[in-house]
Amino acid sequence: MKKIEKVTLIMITVLASLCLTGCGKYVSSWSASAYVHTNTSSYAYMDFWTFKGTQVHTLKCKNETGTLNYSGKLEKGNVIVYVDYDGTKKELFKLSDGEEINSSLKDLKEGTVYVIFETDGKCENGEFEFELE
Repeated sequence: MKKIEKVTLIMITVLASLCLTGCGKYVSSWSASAYVHTNTSSYAYMDFWTFKGTQVHTLKCKNETGTLNYSGKLEKGNVIVYVDYDGTKKELFKLSDGEEINSSLKDLKEGTVYVIFETDGKCENGEFEFELE
């Protein structure tokens, strides 16, 4: 095999493996301590002592008009939570030092729902829950 063909084959293999393993619509990148989280097709939960970065939860809305129930509390820091259920990333809510939220978002379309949790620096003692009905 010629040298150019070998290099091309290697490049295609590398690109294919990257796309199969790490090329999602949104990417999680975080550091945390005392961090517990779960993500099923209809439920996502996270609880942490410290958290810094972005955590993406992927849910599946199985109804034509679904509802996302969400709650959260944060002792210290700033977080913005976004949602994408129609191809557009929109702000769902913000929390800062000592704030809490308990609300819902109705009329979600059937399909994938991304919940994107982003901090502005280090956050402390937070708990967040997202559930699709």
